[in-house]
Amino acid sequence: MSAWVWLAVAGAGALGSVLRYTVDAAVGGRHAGTLPVGTLGVNLTGSLVFGAIAGLALYHAFPATPEVVLGSGLCGAYTTFSTFTFETTTLGREGERVAATVNVGLNLVGCCVSAALGLALASL
Repeated sequence: MSAWVWLAVAGAGALGSVLRYTVDAAVGGRHAGTLPVGTLGVNLTGSLVFGAIAGLALYHAFPATPEVVLGSGLCGAYTTFSTFTFETTTLGREGERVAATVNVGLNLVGCCVSAALGLALASL
């Protein structure tokens, strides 16, 4: 991979992390429950976009470089498995076991469904 691709991935990653913070704060700030909906919203939308990028590459010969930059850089920095894990374990530690279980289900199943939807939309 060329130095330009590395720089593009880094730039997209910087943008993705700022977008994650912005969306998480905006969504999470509007919800008073125990479920971390900001992180869930980020992971669901990121999975949808990543599925669409994969679909564009699969069905429409989307070039490899933009796929890496947008997929690994932007979506990789935007979505967050580590925050999801931290928030889930925190819920469990605080005795919110039902919320922790719901959070796991919504993130894992929801993100797979979102990615599949993005893939399907890109196939059109």
